[in-house]
Parts: sequence; C-alpha cells; structure tokens
Amino acid sequence: MASETYTNDLIHETSPYLLQHAHNPVNWHAWKPETLAKAVKEDKPILVSIGYSTCHWCHVMERESFEDPSIASLMNELFINIKVDREERPDIDMIYMEAVQILTGSGGWPLNCFLLPDGRPFYGGTYFPSDEWYGRATWRQVLVNIARAYQQQRETVIEQATKLTLSIKGNEKRFISEINSNVLSPEKESDISKLFYKIEEQFDKIDGGFGGAPKFPQTKTIDFLMSIFYAFGNKPALSHALLSIKKMVRGGIYDQIGGGFARYSTDSAWLVPHFEKMLYDNALLIKSMADLFRLTKDQEVGRAIHETMNFIQSEMMHPEGGFYSAIDADSEGVEGKFYVWQKTEIEKILGDDAPLFCEIYNVTEAGNWEHSNILNLSESLENYCKIRDLDIPNTLETIKKCKKILLNFRNQRIRPGLDDKILLAWNALMISAYSEAGMALQHKPYIEIAIEQQQKVKSFFQNSDGSLMHSFKNGDASICGMLDDYAFYIESLLILFQATQAEKYLIEAKNYIDYTIEGFYDKNDGLFYYTSDQQTDIILRKKELFDNATPSGNAVMCRCLLISGTIFDENKYTEMAVRMLKAVDKSVSLYPSSFGYWAKNKLLLQMGLEEIVVDGKDQDTLFEEINTIYSSGRIIMKTNLESTNWPMLLNKEKSEQSLIYLCKDFNCYKPVSSIKELCELLKNQS
Repeated sequence: MASETYTNDLIHETSPYLLQHAHNPVNWHAWKPETLAKAVKEDKPILVSIGYSTCHWCHVMERESFEDPSIASLMNELFINIKVDREERPDIDMIYMEAVQILTGSGGWPLNCFLLPDGRPFYGGTYFPSDEWYGRATWRQVLVNIARAYQQQRETVIEQATKLTLSIKGNEKRFISEINSNVLSPEKESDISKLFYKIEEQFDKIDGGFGGAPKFPQTKTIDFLMSIFYAFGNKPALSHALLSIKKMVRGGIYDQIGGGFARYSTDSAWLVPHFEKMLYDNALLIKSMADLFRLTKDQEVGRAIHETMNFIQSEMMHPEGGFYSAIDADSEGVEGKFYVWQKTEIEKILGDDAPLFCEIYNVTEAGNWEHSNILNLSESLENYCKIRDLDIPNTLETIKKCKKILLNFRNQRIRPGLDDKILLAWNALMISAYSEAGMALQHKPYIEIAIEQQQKVKSFFQNSDGSLMHSFKNGDASICGMLDDYAFYIESLLILFQATQAEKYLIEAKNYIDYTIEGFYDKNDGLFYYTSDQQTDIILRKKELFDNATPSGNAVMCRCLLISGTIFDENKYTEMAVRMLKAVDKSVSLYPSSFGYWAKNKLLLQMGLEEIVVDGKDQDTLFEEINTIYSSGRIIMKTNLESTNWPMLLNKEKSEQSLIYLCKDFNCYKPVSSIKELCELLKNQS
C-alpha cells in the first residue's frame, strides 16, 4: 500500500463544494489540463467525482469514504482523483452524467465516473456505500475492480470507452437528425391545444403541480399554461397554474417564516421539502408569480413575491454585489433542523399570540415530520379570516409580527451552509426576476436593484475582449462562460430594457447575441453548443435542448432571437429562431413538460409578438401600466427614447395626445388612447 501522505490541491480552489473536500486524505485535484496530463504520464485511470455543496448524499459519501484514510489511500494509489463542482463546471457534468445514464439507466449526484487518461469514460455510478448495503457494491470493491480491469483488461476497457463516447455523440446526432425532419404545424389553437392536453394528463388536481412525489415546481410548464390561457382563454390552464403556485406558497416547500422556496418536495402535497434553497429556483418562481399576479392580481401571490424578495436580499445577496448560489439543507449534520419547530417552543416565544399562529400554521404537539413541525397553511390567510369572521387587516398584521419574532429567534440558530460562489447564469435569472417583479407590482425598488446588480455582474464577469466568464468568487472570475451564461444574460438585458427603456441594454444584448452566434452556433443543425469554440479541456461539445432545473440555453437563445429579430429588424435572427423551433418541434409535441420553454416559444411564433409603442405626454404612466398586464411575448417602446431610429419607432410622429400603437402577427392596428382600449384590442387579437 502506498504511503499515507497525500496532497490535496483543492485547498487552492474557491468553490465551496471543492473546499468542503480540501481536507479529505485524498489526493484530490481540480479539473485542469495539467491534471489530465498527469494521468497520461503516470498511466493511471481518472476518477472524476462530481457533486455540489448542498447535495445530501454527496456529504454522506464524503463522510463514509473520502474521509476514511484507508479508502483514501486506495484511491491515491490507484487513480488520479478529480473533484468537480457541477455548478461550476456544468459542461463536464453534462458529459459524464450522460455516460452514467447510458451505463446504468439513471443518474444523479454524487456522480462518480472512471475515465481513461484521455478523458473518455468507461464506467460510473452515483452513490457507493463504504460497507455492504442492500446488495450495492462497496466503494472499495469498485475501486479495486476498476483498477484491476484497467491493468489486466486494457483492450476491453478502451473498447468500452470508445463505444460509450461514440454513444454519447450518437445520441445527440440521432436526436437532431430525427427532429430536423419535422416542420412546424401551420395550425394554431388545435396544434398548441394538443400540447396542453398532454400536460393536463399529468395534473395533480388536488395539490397542484404535475405527477406524484418527489414534486418539483416545474415553472417552465406553469409559464406555458399561463401563455395558453392568454392566447386562447383556456381557463383550466390558468386554474392549474394558480392552484400549483398557491399550493406551493402554502406548503412546507415555501419558508413560511423567512420566505423563499426549497428545491423540491419529497411528498405530493408540498409539505416536506428537501430543505436546500437554490438561487435559480427562487428566480424562476418569482418570474412565474409575477406573471400570475399580472393575470389574477391575487394578493396571496403578491405577498409571496415580496417575502421571497426579502429572503433573497437578506440571505442570498452579496454585500458587494451579486447573488449567492445556494443554502444547504443541513445544519449541525441534520437536514431541516434550522427550519422546523416544536409547539412548546413557539408557545414560549409568541405567548398570547401562539394559539392563533399554531392553528393557522398547523402546529401540533406531535408534529408533522420527524416529531417536529414544518409550518404550512391549509388555506389563504384571507380565507381563514373570512370563515372565522376575523378582521383581516388586524389578523394579517398579527401574523406578520409573529413571523418577524420567530425569524429573529431562528436567526440565532446555527445556520445551514452557504454556497457563496456567484454564477453568471443564475444571477442573470435573478436580475430578470427583479425586473419582472418590479414591473408586475409597480415596485420601483426592485427595478433599481436589477439595474444595480446588472452593473455589478457585468463588472465581475466581463473580460476586456467582451467575453463572459462563468463563476466569480473572492474577487476573481473563472471558467469560460457557457451557453446558459450568455443566453440568460442576454435575456436579462432584454427584460431590463422593458423595465427601464434604457437603450444601452438593447445595444449590449445585440453585441452578445452576435458573440454567441460566432462562438457557439452550429450551422449544420441550427442549434447552439453548450460550450464555446474556445474551450478545449473537454472531450466533446454537447448541445442541451430540454429543460432541466433551469430552462434550456438553446430555448432561451431562441426566444432572444425571436424578440431581437423584431427589435433590430434583423431577419437573420428570426430565421435562426424559426430553424431552431423546427428542429425541436417533434420533441416538444411528444414531451411538452420537458420542453416547456420551447412550447412557450412555439406559441409566441404562432400567435405573434406584441409590438407596442407608447406616445404622448402621459407615456411614462401608460408604459408602467402596460407592464402590469400579462403577455406571453411583448416589446414596448416609448417615443421619448434618446434615439428614434429603432425600427418600431419609425414614422411615429410625436404627439401631445396619449397614443398606444399595437402591431402583432404582421398586422398594425389603429392607435388607441387608453389602457382599457389596448386590453380590448389585445383580447380581440388573441
């Protein structure tokens, strides 16, 4: 056995996940060209172990195996060991996750994949126990067997790696060649309605959402349902979107004390969450709630937006700019300990207000999860008051006071871990969320935060040549920007323009659209690679088409191209977007819940973009009011912009009278002078 001395290079990294492993007795390396060169020089297979800071089973495997000196010694002797933060390097995770899915039929984290020294995968899996456990191979067994196979059956291992790598490439090629043969249906409502009925089959009509446990928010699908309602007046679509959001807001997946949403619910009723909080989930849910508020003006939804914003500002915003990535589920080694309550504890803290609070939030002596209480609501606070003939404003004020007292108490507990790296793509999503919430609620401070954070994020991530980086920590940006970084950032700029009418955001958006086309676009199939042509440390360039926890970068680029084609009168952008939609049309039709963002794009293309120009002395007020009205795709411009050369503003004579111009689906309509008339016009054109 090799010496027990080790060199763990992760101590020099900035990723919180890598730093969590910096004191393991494993010779961990980060993913770098010199590490791969070391594997070639020493003729050792590579173990790449991928996870993220808030991953529960990643922590378990670390505790059981990577902190065990005898197991670590075995790893050090037999392998070149690489740790990867999947949030920092989603491009690497994407490749080896697909390899494990091909090998095992499923994937997840921790992801452990064994590679040839040239980076090609030949074996992998997820969690491996340190001891015998329900028939699973132990980590020791896997290490020994893989090393033996590499030494004694090299030709078989190389053949497996070759076939597996070709399979990864082939999956994408087969998928794209199959879908490229399809064309968009010329029909409108009937074609889109088919997508709705496919999604409707998955409705949980009692608790909202889609399917059973575990249950994820699936905001992209909820957004599509709202678009369906807006386009065709489909009331069941809006009803389910509202049911889903309100059930989440009342459930344990929502932090009833501090605001904000957990990653997912382990049950179908949204009661018991996996307690980690991710920046992207909250950004996407804020955007969905903002649109839902535009459609319904529901006060419960509006309140949840403000509470979630307060959570983001107090717990996930870096004081020097940017938003943190995630908050762990565990504290003191126990999942959810920070968030749950005993009834006696609440009674002691709240005194005379405790009975009311405990009744509203379903707090009992026995508890509802592991002898503790996860706070949740059975109904809206307004409905609770109406049924019991309680004064609504006074009751709401009492509950607000109680929540503040409990939050102050909870903040004295040992907090869960914080992943404080700042990721461009996720920050862009949150900037968009702030812009949308500010417009929907007519709350200018949110828009001001979006403006400020965009400036900060740009200063963090933009290189001198204009390119963007992916991750920022301790004053340094690292890793080349990926498609999600560019696409989400471009989208945030377009949304910021809608919120502010500052033309600089449009100019910057166009620059990055052109940059992304230059570095990521594949002319052969009309889709975008996940990595740029400047990135050389991965074995292949992949394309991500379906929605995961965040929307597909390709889908977001498609939408940006559709909108920008009109803003800049660039037919090239529109033609590229249409080609992209043709490429995925069959897959959207077959699996709409996995292609929710694409489905919304398809609807936008078929129904037409709303082009609105506002003129007259009251245009600023009219502009703000229009931004409170829902749309599945809209561009608004005021005639008092600094430049009047924008295509939408041509031939618009400035007037003292309030005028609102609407063009849609290649048709322009007679200008109207009020919001009411505009709404009627929009309704008639849907």
